[in-house]
Amino acid sequence: MPGDYPFTRGLYKDMYRNKTWTMRQYAGFTSAKESNKRFLDLIEQGVTGLSVAFDLPTQIGYDSDHLMSSGEVGKVGVPISILDDMEILFNKIPLDKVSTSMTINSTAPILLALYIVAAENQGIAINKLSGTVQNDILKEYSARGTYIYPPGPSMRLVTDVMEFCEYNIPNWNTISISGYHIREAGSTAAQELAFTLADGFTYVEYAINAGIDIDLFAPRLSFFFNSHLDFFEEIAKFRAARRIWAKRMKNHYGAKNPESWKLRFHTQTAGCSLTAQQPENNISRTAFQGLAAVLGGTQSLHTNSMDETLALPSEKAAEIALRTQQLIAFETGVSNVTDPLGGSWFVESLTDRIEDEAEKYFKEIESMGGVISAIEKGYFQYEISRSASAHQKKIDSNELIHVGVNEFTKPDEKIDIPILEIGRDVEEHQNKKIEKLRKSRDAEYVKKTLSKVKDSCRNGDNLLPSIIGAVKAGATMGEIVIIMKNEFGEWNETSVF
Repeated sequence: MPGDYPFTRGLYKDMYRNKTWTMRQYAGFTSAKESNKRFLDLIEQGVTGLSVAFDLPTQIGYDSDHLMSSGEVGKVGVPISILDDMEILFNKIPLDKVSTSMTINSTAPILLALYIVAAENQGIAINKLSGTVQNDILKEYSARGTYIYPPGPSMRLVTDVMEFCEYNIPNWNTISISGYHIREAGSTAAQELAFTLADGFTYVEYAINAGIDIDLFAPRLSFFFNSHLDFFEEIAKFRAARRIWAKRMKNHYGAKNPESWKLRFHTQTAGCSLTAQQPENNISRTAFQGLAAVLGGTQSLHTNSMDETLALPSEKAAEIALRTQQLIAFETGVSNVTDPLGGSWFVESLTDRIEDEAEKYFKEIESMGGVISAIEKGYFQYEISRSASAHQKKIDSNELIHVGVNEFTKPDEKIDIPILEIGRDVEEHQNKKIEKLRKSRDAEYVKKTLSKVKDSCRNGDNLLPSIIGAVKAGATMGEIVIIMKNEFGEWNETSVF
């Protein structure tokens, strides 16, 4: 039954009857000031949790004024280089009352530190914060590419965040183990499930080896999945994920707390399924993908905007995407029944099939020496690229129909929707802010705090306290990354396939 181990039919007996899923719309663009306006608007429109998109330089550890950042500042998310950026981003947003999810990985400890200090400057105690840092570095190596350091030091940073939050921010989810980007890179549903859970098992093992009690950290692990085009396959994937995780946590890792057995997950509809052709069709695609996530028992949901293949979402498109969730929640009636598809011969057989396929992948990964060894050999990258290529060949040959792309097309079609454009003035403004900070701060004090970061890298101390100290002194995100690069080195992808 729903709410019973191994939770195939859902984590909770009542699911959405008493409370709907968290409607967590992903946003961040141009500047902290503009993103703050979008956040405030989303909250007014009914969003119940914020989800922050960071620009590419922020994700890979470059300040906005770095040469490598040129042309990329504010383009795919909000640029955050200094404490002032984070404070502006959350201006007028009470961080003790709003849950914030940050999609950040290799620089997760630094962005979390900036968030903590911004909250303290609002007068909010650190133990009152709630939210999530993605902090999932393993999928960066296999599917997304915003890694900085080699796997070993990166895993240390992941466990440092887990350990720090365990004792200081009890309501913070320290890692969101992500299959979303694995699927966006071209994997199948079974690969998304298998590779994501394999990453999750690896994080569990590292945390246990770091001396953290499994029943303390496991209840605060969360997952992030894609909801793709095959409606029933996606529902079955979510059901199989809960079952596999519950059995492995209880029987293999020996977790005693039932909360440790529960796989909680956020879902985002499939960006890679959206089309630049006939973009209004994306509203319908997003609607049935969102419905699949709800029928699969998601805990929170982001619905993509129709214009995302063309530009960052416009305000109107983002509002339609949110309304899509609200329509599912309040007009379809699906919230009134827990796992309404449970017992369906088709859905139950699909659930079993996907579980079996995932187990085969687990055995193959284990035979290669585990996830990190498989990453170093290029196994994940090879498998994902192989599946992506096979899928594209089916579209090119019309074996798979993609409406508006290879069938039901319109000759000489013109796109007639407003597009959000971002100019270079954003970059110029950011660079002036950083320059002003560097001139006004106590340079010697900053140097001392960065030296403490270096010492922590070398002596094995948890890095969060020294990073927080550097942030308070006025160090930039990029300056902290440079110290860590010098100690840990940088990663270059390898492959034997």
